[in-house]
Amino acid sequence: MKVLIACEESQEVCKAFRAKGHEAYSCDIQECSGGHPEWHIWDDVIPLLNGNCVFQTQVGGFHVVNGKWDLIIAHPPCTYLSNAGACRLYPHKGQLDINRYEKGLDGKRFFMKILNVDCERIAIENPVPSKIFELPEKTQVIQPYEHGHPFTKKTYLWLKGLPPLKPTEIVEPLGPYVCGNSEIWKKQAAKGVVYGKEKSAKHRSKTFPGIAKAMADQWG
Repeated sequence: MKVLIACEESQEVCKAFRAKGHEAYSCDIQECSGGHPEWHIWDDVIPLLNGNCVFQTQVGGFHVVNGKWDLIIAHPPCTYLSNAGACRLYPHKGQLDINRYEKGLDGKRFFMKILNVDCERIAIENPVPSKIFELPEKTQVIQPYEHGHPFTKKTYLWLKGLPPLKPTEIVEPLGPYVCGNSEIWKKQAAKGVVYGKEKSAKHRSKTFPGIAKAMADQWG
């Protein structure tokens, strides 16, 4: 299968599909941090979405996709769409921040371009969105603890032509991957467990390896 992983610099999903023998490429406007620049397209993903394209990876060399991609998995930016930032939409006594709202609408337009692309199999991953942007109804909700990672981090999937992702290894969650000052955090930090808030935003947004493997195993 020819697989495009849109908006992914970590290459977690790309590497999982490569491990299964698929011709997978990550694409992002950032350089990759996953260690395989030969599989990474350092460019805007929009011109590539409908297939029938020629592109270079980060290390050079031309690659050709004749026809549609067999599968597209996307992680579009969620900074202005996420419900976690909804409070910033109304910073002054309920008054809407128009600038932030417009950026959210831009995010929605990008999201919809991916969802409506000419491809039979599409999966879009994002955190819980703010209701004000009226994104389409999600297909399912997944959690890291369903795939071997002991955290809660509610994630939505919008699926087209794909079955819902099945849990692969349910474990007991220690607590939320990103949260405030939790006593659980302090106890687990003493054991060497590093939570999302103690990492950068880039690290917090990376796909968990167990989820990436489940996608490759079940959708590949």
